[in-house]
Amino acid sequence: MKVLLLPGDGIGPEISRVIADIITCLNNKLDLGIELNEKDAGFKALKTHGTTFPADVAYEAETSDGIILGPSDSAAYPPPEQGGINLSAAFRRKFDLFANIRPAKAWAGIKSNAPSMDMIVVRENTEGFYADRNMFTGSGEFMPTPDLALAVRKISRDGSRRIGQVAAKIASERPRQKITIITKSNVLKLSDGLFRDECIEAAKKYPGLEVDEIHVDAAASLFVRTPDNFDVVVTSNMFGDILSNLANELSGGLGLGGSLNAGHNKAVAQASHGSAPDIADKNIANPSALLLSTGMLFDWLAERNDSNALKEAARLIRSSMEQVFSQSDNLTVDLNGSLGTKEFGMQLKKKIEEL
Repeated sequence: MKVLLLPGDGIGPEISRVIADIITCLNNKLDLGIELNEKDAGFKALKTHGTTFPADVAYEAETSDGIILGPSDSAAYPPPEQGGINLSAAFRRKFDLFANIRPAKAWAGIKSNAPSMDMIVVRENTEGFYADRNMFTGSGEFMPTPDLALAVRKISRDGSRRIGQVAAKIASERPRQKITIITKSNVLKLSDGLFRDECIEAAKKYPGLEVDEIHVDAAASLFVRTPDNFDVVVTSNMFGDILSNLANELSGGLGLGGSLNAGHNKAVAQASHGSAPDIADKNIANPSALLLSTGMLFDWLAERNDSNALKEAARLIRSSMEQVFSQSDNLTVDLNGSLGTKEFGMQLKKKIEEL
């Protein structure tokens, strides 16, 4: 099984070294048979290949079973015609990664504004208001006159149904079996009405699910006030982008924000946070989000390959992190601890070997 690791920019290479060490440890412990292939992308590739997304990276991505994408400083890339390709967007389009799955869980031992939070935000990843992904050609944002800007929102029946199916399946496998559809259907009656109806229809495949709908403004308040009322949340692109960040911050911070961009045939593990160039090469970055994302990728691969070993690898990542987090002297600087990136990785590796 081939897994492609792209360290990316800023803190990406540092945290990716931890990922590589942990995968090697799990490979040895569980005989996973993972062939980990590391390639340069982002600014490093731009210097050597004239593009952030070289052809050999595209080939390796196509032929790999899964991809781990380190943080990219895409906002600082040059224009695409000068080689500045946004890797996350390129993978999303190339592999139709329509589901962005982002857990938000409070961990014992880590300060949290919502210590009871344990939810998963399932966000539609290819439609909505985002102007870079809702048109076949051109942009969904345009200016008919110098004084008027318009944006088109795309909500399709197929897109809504398939993200609803992903969310309903995830909810059916969790103890609470609850799914909350977040919309603004009282105002966006047609587009959010379609999204809501298709998600409800998708949930009917699992008769045991509790299904409800909440408007996005109320949801933002309730994430803060009653976070334990939520289990699996499904919503459209922009709402999901905002609410998943809110949920991660409430549960402990973006440094713990694991994320998986998944399609039917490919998945990309990618942390929710950015490349943080201001702390690069200082050995203080927290690799937790990318580690949790890697665990999510292993779960995704385990299901598609009927692999108990990969499922166990994902469990060991979460269990080792749970044990490390429970001891205050094992935390990284952003979590009010003192461990560096390398040292945190060493503690995780030790726990994995012990478990």
